[in-house]
Amino acid sequence: MQKRIFVNNQIRAKEVRLIDEKGAQVGVVSLEAALSLAKERGYDLIQVTEKVQPPVCKLADYGKYLYQQDKKERQYKKQQGGGLKEVRLTFNISPHDMETRANQAQKFLLKGDRVRVALRLRGREKYLKNFARGKAEKFVDMLNQKIPVKIERGLQEEPRGLAMLLTKK
Repeated sequence: MQKRIFVNNQIRAKEVRLIDEKGAQVGVVSLEAALSLAKERGYDLIQVTEKVQPPVCKLADYGKYLYQQDKKERQYKKQQGGGLKEVRLTFNISPHDMETRANQAQKFLLKGDRVRVALRLRGREKYLKNFARGKAEKFVDMLNQKIPVKIERGLQEEPRGLAMLLTKK
């Protein structure tokens, strides 16, 4: 959901804080003066923000402005990272499988993602939570040998088992 950008005659303020096409601040001027200056120089008057009083407006080409905003948004999404990935362990997981999951978690952590380690417990396994906690601690130790990790949220009980949240130090 994008916010609506007001251009030229869509702007409803009586006076605006004007920024010219080079980025220099002109000052507070009436809307009519800003519109005539924009028309005279061959640009559009674009309302950048309405959160302040008077609203900030800029002289620019509207198409180029939209393109720059879209470009910034794409760059921001690319930088964000920090997503949440999940690694699932089972009660009777073999040491080799646990090592494979640790390698996968390491890849996620190196990319900048947080890792949720979920240990599923089914049936009678729910009564052996201490054994399951040992498995989870063993997994964290195995992962710590590969890459230093920080436990963001410790091992907690959930309806279907145990879960913890790990991040890179």
